[in-house]
Amino acid sequence: MSSPDTSASGRLPHAFTTPGSSSFMEFLSSHAPQLLPGNRPVGDVHAPHGTTILALAFEGGIVMAGDRRATMGSMIASREIEKVFPADEYSAVGIAGTAGLAVELVRLFQLELEHYEKIEGSLLSLDGKANRLATMIRGNLGMAMQGLAVVPLFGGFDLDRRLGRIFSYDVTGGRYEEHDHHAVGSGSVFARGSLKKLWRPGLDADAAVKVAVEALVDASDDDSATGGPDHTRGIWPVVATVTESGYLRVSDADLGAVSEQIEQERRRTHAGHRDSSGGAR
Repeated sequence: MSSPDTSASGRLPHAFTTPGSSSFMEFLSSHAPQLLPGNRPVGDVHAPHGTTILALAFEGGIVMAGDRRATMGSMIASREIEKVFPADEYSAVGIAGTAGLAVELVRLFQLELEHYEKIEGSLLSLDGKANRLATMIRGNLGMAMQGLAVVPLFGGFDLDRRLGRIFSYDVTGGRYEEHDHHAVGSGSVFARGSLKKLWRPGLDADAAVKVAVEALVDASDDDSATGGPDHTRGIWPVVATVTESGYLRVSDADLGAVSEQIEQERRRTHAGHRDSSGGAR
């Protein structure tokens, strides 16, 4: 964002010193609407797209995970893009769709929540955060109609209800609360199928992380735009838990160990299948 104009005395403009809304989006809409992502003029562009993200609830919070691949048509634009971010201390947001706009939306959402906390002196409720994100997505509808859609996944720990909750959206800003688990993006059909088989009530955090990684592996098996764990390059999904203790990103070392465990289990399964069928034909 460009620096505000100042007078000869060096003072900030009146808008910056006048009490107003606790919404940074409303402030920006009033005083610099051209800076909002949905108000940017665009022409014909070929932008990288982020693909598969998913979230699932466990006993005490949620896990959110995203693969690291971004595509541009049939090409891999990036193998190391990050699609899961902390929205604030007790919530996480994952992005699918046009990568550049999605990252900008996330940064604006983080600023919106931080601005509210500074103005009001308290955290916005989880429902309030979900509603603010819906409003921001609705503001991007013009670009979505031009093919530059952003479809996030949001979740966090509800400090009032004392549990983890997950929210999905459509390009018009429609907000839907999901139960147990959900996935969005090009590989979401395969990830959802995997989550249905693997998720169960009473999962702890470690088991939920394993389910999330395995669902991404399943999605990468059938969707070319989804990247699985890359043991050769040491590239792992971005996986984070959100609990009463806050947002915590799972370390690459832990994800490497989980990915290796999943791979070994699948090798044993395939080896057993070959043995029982009399070997490869």
